[in-house]
Amino acid sequence: MAIKRSYSDGCAAAHALDLVGERWALLIVRELLLGPKRFTDLRAGLAGISPNVLTQRLGELEAAFVLRRRKLPPPASAWAYELTDWGRELEPAVMELVRWGLRSPAFIRGAPLGVDALVLSFKALACPRRLHGRELRIQLQLEGQAFLVEAGGGELKVRRGEDEHARACATTDTQTLLRLAYGKADLHEALRSGKLTLSGDPAALQAFFDLFALPGPAPQAGA
Repeated sequence: MAIKRSYSDGCAAAHALDLVGERWALLIVRELLLGPKRFTDLRAGLAGISPNVLTQRLGELEAAFVLRRRKLPPPASAWAYELTDWGRELEPAVMELVRWGLRSPAFIRGAPLGVDALVLSFKALACPRRLHGRELRIQLQLEGQAFLVEAGGGELKVRRGEDEHARACATTDTQTLLRLAYGKADLHEALRSGKLTLSGDPAALQAFFDLFALPGPAPQAGA
């Protein structure tokens, strides 16, 4: 594959940046970590990207074998993009960037997040100590999309889809969920206001929110 722009550096990290270091490239990867998406769905999750830039980045990532284009089976029967097995290996790097970026003194906490970005952040930011011995199965309905969140074996897993065995099913918007998980907003107040509706066990949903303990910002120079 001919790389349009290259650092011309023999380091494998530099080569990795040749492949996914262009603006929007890793965010496209992030949007595909939970499964295939159509072009329009990718645009919806990437505020500010133009159709031309998205088309260009998708072509570059496909040429680099990070993703591929395929036709979804019925009833969708539409063309979509999905990560290759090798492309999915970028997930730990994306999760680590979430944790690292969160500690930036310049990071604006509480700013609006896309649906996939918020759901993936749960996987990145669940506290290992709080996950220990915890068993949870939560259904989230966000912006018309369904996600299953499972805690078990000391880790948190997230995926698209519905599950009738979930202990709680919450329907809400991304900003309300963001404040409940990370801003420690009150669950009962969200229920009273109608910003969140719930079926199942409220204690299970609260236990999910209690999994998160965000680190403080990294020390600034001279501090």
